[in-house]
Amino acid sequence: MPATYNKLWKLLIDKNMKKKDLISISGISQATIGKLGRNENVNSEVLIKICEALECDIGDIMEIIKEDNL
Repeated sequence: MPATYNKLWKLLIDKNMKKKDLISISGISQATIGKLGRNENVNSEVLIKICEALECDIGDIMEIIKEDNL
């Protein structure tokens, strides 16, 4: 199932943070930020690092997109 990280970007705005701030406090790479921006799959370890850095739950940074069966 595909996922979207729009919630992450909104959370950064709410916390008045930039992507570079997230990189700094979480230890993730610029390449990972790029993957998140393209809604690509990332390792769960990365998501946990982000949640720990932002003091939030995984549901606060991502959501699963349900695909309709055609």
